[in-house]
Amino acid sequence: MSASQTADEPTLLVKIFGKDRPGITAGLFDTLAAYSVDVVDIEQVVTRGRMVLCALVTQPPAGLEGDLRATVHSWAESMKMQAEIISGRGDNRPRGSGRSLVTVLGHPLTAEATAQIAARITKAGGNIDRIFRLAKYPVTAVEFAVSGVETEPLRTALATDAAALGVDVAVVAAGLHRRAQRLVVMDVDSTLIQDEVIELFAAHAGCEDKVAEVTAAAMRGELDFEQSLHARVALLEGLDASVVDKVRSEVRLTPGARTLIRTLKRLGYQVGVVSGGFTQVTDDLKERLGLDFAQANTLEIVDGRLTGRVTGEIVDRAGKARLLRRFAAQAGVPLSQTVAIGDGANDLDMLNAAGLGVAFNAKPVVREAAHTAVNVPFLDTVLYLLGVTREEVEAADAHEEH
Repeated sequence: MSASQTADEPTLLVKIFGKDRPGITAGLFDTLAAYSVDVVDIEQVVTRGRMVLCALVTQPPAGLEGDLRATVHSWAESMKMQAEIISGRGDNRPRGSGRSLVTVLGHPLTAEATAQIAARITKAGGNIDRIFRLAKYPVTAVEFAVSGVETEPLRTALATDAAALGVDVAVVAAGLHRRAQRLVVMDVDSTLIQDEVIELFAAHAGCEDKVAEVTAAAMRGELDFEQSLHARVALLEGLDASVVDKVRSEVRLTPGARTLIRTLKRLGYQVGVVSGGFTQVTDDLKERLGLDFAQANTLEIVDGRLTGRVTGEIVDRAGKARLLRRFAAQAGVPLSQTVAIGDGANDLDMLNAAGLGVAFNAKPVVREAAHTAVNVPFLDTVLYLLGVTREEVEAADAHEEH
C-alpha cells in the first residue's frame, strides 16, 4: 500500500518498551506478520539498556484486530516487555516547511539548558521532530531535527539563549547538501594550534612582552592587522634563521586537531589553513597533517637571519576570506559548502563568507558575529556540527588500526 493510500486509512501504532535484548525487533514483526499487516513506519531507541520500539502498521483484515492485540500483548509479556497499541488514521502528520538541524554542545549539558533550548525552538515556531545524541565525551552533543521555521530566524532566536545558558548551539539547514563533499578552512594560531607563532619567535628574540601586547590588541580588533603584523615582525630583525626549527618543535596542536583532520579526510573533505602567521610553520603543518591547502605570510630571511620584514601576499582579515574563496574554487566546492573556523577579529570576513562559520574559543566580538560558536577546548567537536558522531569517529579509527 502506497503512502498516498495510507493517508486516511486506519492504522495501528504498536509500542514495545522494556529491557533491550537480541531478537525483540524480529520477534515483534514475526508476531505481526501472521496478521498480513504492512509496515508504514518504524522507530527504535535504546537508552541505557532500555528499548522503545514503535511500529506503525496498517489495520489487519476485518475481525482480526482484537486477536492481534491479544497476541502482541501475550508475546510482549513472554519477553518481559510491555506493549501499548493505539488506533488511529494514516501516517505521521506532514512536517512543516523549513528544516533545520540544531546541534547543542554542553560540558555538561544540563536539564535547564535543554529545557530552555527546546522552549525557544517552540517559541520560534519550530517543532522538534527527533532528537539524537552525537557524543557523550569529551562533551555531550545532541542534535535536534526541527521543522516549521526557517534556518536563519531559528539561528538568531537560539544564539542569545545559548550564550546565557553556557552551551554551544549550531543551526544548519537540513538536506542533501549536508552529506556532500565540503571544504574546511581553519585559522592556525589559537585554533589549529594552542600557540601564537609570532610570540614563539619573540620569545627567542627576547621581545615576547612587546609582541604579545600588539597581538592582543590586533585580535580584539583595536589595531589594523597589517600594521600590527609589520610592527611585530620588525622586532624579530637579526634573529638567526635556525630558530625556525626550534619554533616548529615548540608548536602544540589543539586537543582534537588530529582527530578532526583525520576524520574529515576520511570523509573525503578537503582541509586547509590560512594564517596571519608564517609559512615557515604552516608549510610544516601542511606536510605533517596532510592538509590540502595552506597559506600564510612569509618571514624574509637573508644571509641566515630574519630581516624583520615579510614578503609576498599579505594574509590579513580580507586576505583570509579571499583565500577561502580561492581554495573553494580550486577544490571545486561551492562557497555554501565551506566551513571556516577561527578565533580572532581577523577571521571574521572568512567566517561570514563561509557556508558555516565557527568561532572557536573566540573573542566576544567574534562569537557574536559568527554563525555559531564552540567554547570547549576540543577542536574535534566541530565534527558534531557536521553530524558526525563520536561512535563513527572511534569505529573509523579502530578499522584503520586493523
